[in-house]
Amino acid sequence: MVQISKTPAPPALSRSVPTSADVARLAGVSRATVSYVLNNTSAVRISEPTRRRVHEAARELGYVPHAAARSLRAGHSRMVLIPAPTFPVGPLYSRFLSDLQGALAALDYTVVQHGTGAPHGDEAARAWAELRPVAVLVPGSGLGPRGVAVLKRSGARAVVTLGPETIEGAHALLMDHDAVGHSAGAHLYDRGRRRIGVVVPQEPGLDAFSAPRLDGVRQSVHGTGATVTELPLAYDEQAAARLAARWRDLGLDAVFTYNDEYAMLLMRALQDEGVRIPEETAVIGADDLMLGRLLRPRLSTVHLELPSGRELAELVDRAVRTPGTRPETHKALGATVLHRESS
Repeated sequence: MVQISKTPAPPALSRSVPTSADVARLAGVSRATVSYVLNNTSAVRISEPTRRRVHEAARELGYVPHAAARSLRAGHSRMVLIPAPTFPVGPLYSRFLSDLQGALAALDYTVVQHGTGAPHGDEAARAWAELRPVAVLVPGSGLGPRGVAVLKRSGARAVVTLGPETIEGAHALLMDHDAVGHSAGAHLYDRGRRRIGVVVPQEPGLDAFSAPRLDGVRQSVHGTGATVTELPLAYDEQAAARLAARWRDLGLDAVFTYNDEYAMLLMRALQDEGVRIPEETAVIGADDLMLGRLLRPRLSTVHLELPSGRELAELVDRAVRTPGTRPETHKALGATVLHRESS
């Protein structure tokens, strides 16, 4: 007789996802106590040993609170949505975002970054609204009053914009990039420079920042007889080399490079062409990156004073707790020149 071997059946999947009742049984407490502990409820006093037992039981069982259920109980979610910027971000913004996420987490919010897609502005607001966030922080420009209204109708208690202007119905952190260019231009003029170039990045999405910085330089020397030349530049070595090759024909004695990264790119290309910095051309960037201090000559820069993540998180929390209050407006970008050897 031929024996036919049978393939062993796969192990059965776990009966069910662990619940708060399971945690309560293992920890020897009530379900209400589990809820108070895992939701960081401050209105009820729970002893530290009990808190430890609940957390240990939750870890042992692999229990994770159900965000949707918690939202139903609270009447709103704890999700703060931050749309991914439509422009290239540098180290300064990345540090700011990390600081903000930590501060919001400390206030028991969950931060979700929403990836970029085809819709922008008010159309994008509809996609954000589908996630039912309690607050939305919108970097850059593009969102209008209609988009703010869509978000609020979907349950968002706070909409905060970080950009050059206020939007009806939204809290605003005003980013005054004119001041960045004005500070750089005034510094170069005070150092005796009269033929100033301004690098304007060609990367998509940066014009919302580069245009006001260019205007700020122009304002800083208005009526003085100094000239300002716009210098479009892509962020690659070949483009920088082409610009440096015709530098002496341009007749410039100074350049504001939009930020430190463009400054480092252009400085290397100018030095390769034998242009002496700062003797022939003074260079100043913006953002005060550590790498700029490691260059030789050390890079002059405009230090940007952004709000702390804690301050913005507190604004969000205040707006969530009191959604009917008048939107707040705060100036969120200061500019201070740090003079070093390059200018």
